[in-house]
Amino acid sequence: MQNPAPDPSRIDHRLTDLEIKSSYMEDMVEQLNQIIIRQQQDLDTLVRQVSQLRTQLQDAPAGGGAIGGSVRDELPPHY
Repeated sequence: MQNPAPDPSRIDHRLTDLEIKSSYMEDMVEQLNQIIIRQQQDLDTLVRQVSQLRTQLQDAPAGGGAIGGSVRDELPPHY
């Protein structure tokens, strides 16, 4: 028993479908890449901010304000 020859129009249709899917996937990969780039930029910004906060915390005087001192050491304004 021999397999019948494939229908050329069916092959063309399947090839077109694959090309469409490939195009959508390329677009999705590009969108995901852009998201990753934005997330990395956000992460870099947050790392810089944490570093600046650490520096400020280390440079703050021991008793000055709530940062570095105890909150109990500060009296509310009505006392």
